[in-house]
Amino acid sequence: MKYTFFIAKRYLLAKKDASFITVISLISIFGVTIGVAALIVVLSVFNGFNGLVTDILIGFDPHIRISATKNTTAHDLSDMKKFLLSQNTISAQSEFVSGKGMLVSKKTTKVIFIRGLEAESISKISGVTSSLIIGTTKFTETNNEIVIGYSLADKLGIGVDDTIFVVTTAGVQNALSGIGLPQLFALKVIGIYEARNKDYDGLYAFTSLQTSKQLFATNKVQGYDIRLHSIDETESLVDKINAKYGEQFIVQSWYDLHKDLYSVMQVERWTAFIILALIIAVASFNLLGSLTMTVIEKTRDIGILKTMGATQNDILSIFRLEGFLVGIFGSVFGLGLGTIICWLQIKFQIFALDSNVYIIPAIPIEMRTMDLILVPLSALILCSLAAYYPSKRAAQLQPSEAVRWE
Repeated sequence: MKYTFFIAKRYLLAKKDASFITVISLISIFGVTIGVAALIVVLSVFNGFNGLVTDILIGFDPHIRISATKNTTAHDLSDMKKFLLSQNTISAQSEFVSGKGMLVSKKTTKVIFIRGLEAESISKISGVTSSLIIGTTKFTETNNEIVIGYSLADKLGIGVDDTIFVVTTAGVQNALSGIGLPQLFALKVIGIYEARNKDYDGLYAFTSLQTSKQLFATNKVQGYDIRLHSIDETESLVDKINAKYGEQFIVQSWYDLHKDLYSVMQVERWTAFIILALIIAVASFNLLGSLTMTVIEKTRDIGILKTMGATQNDILSIFRLEGFLVGIFGSVFGLGLGTIICWLQIKFQIFALDSNVYIIPAIPIEMRTMDLILVPLSALILCSLAAYYPSKRAAQLQPSEAVRWE
């Protein structure tokens, strides 16, 4: 064992007496431990909520949505369809037509988003089929049929096999222009789904592609919804489509469809990281103070070491190693504590949530390897930086000045 490490460890963990400086060093280790543990737990909670939100949204939204623009021609749409069929990364695709409509029932009316997908692809593109609580999503092209959310069905007071009436923007525009009266479409409810998202339950309804074309008075599809074999392939395919078609289409990934929400979640995550990192920063300042006082207290020892032949680099190493040891102990203990807390929450759901209010039984936890590496590493770097000034001051002490009054 190199003597610099032996001396650094001896200064940090003095066994003879618990001096004030030793107590401050232990407080520094405790502060780093708490800071690292808190950061790991909080980041894992943010990861859990982010994963939960992503699962819910992607369950109903496609991985990629390609929307036509005013400049998109029928040839462009046909060419896009051929291009998508040639991509091995795509597991399912569907043409779509969507827009706003007003549902009318005996009880009330409600403005919703109506989305028409190809009948044979709806179960592969959207999670509405897997979320059904009653009925089916097997649309027949000859009948006007619709699938609605549980919240919407409850508000309208309707069930499966009931008929609702829909007024779309196309019918309203005709009425406003004086061409005719708003057209009512009678749709039969064939299914009711319940998602883990109240916005979907209360605002979204699904029909077949042919029915949606009739509702919105169009023969032209608005674009394509795409689902991939792996969500990790999203960005590469988006880049490929943009490179090939430029501004002919608007290409949105699952992230782009809810960019505002994800941006807010990212800001919250970084805000929590910065605030909790202050705990480690305070512990580092404590370490700086304790090391500075150690230099003052050990002035005689430094002088003797230099007299015996210790170089400036040796003295630098002693006090930098002491700061490094504080970072190591704090990081390891904090990593262990944070991991244990996360494991207990995953295994036993210690912090439960009210199932009547929330869609999940407990606070979600998702530990990521990168967090478990970066958080302790950040603490270690801060502690090492805190040791820079005291170690430099110790190295600059002159032997004659250090032992003059001894």
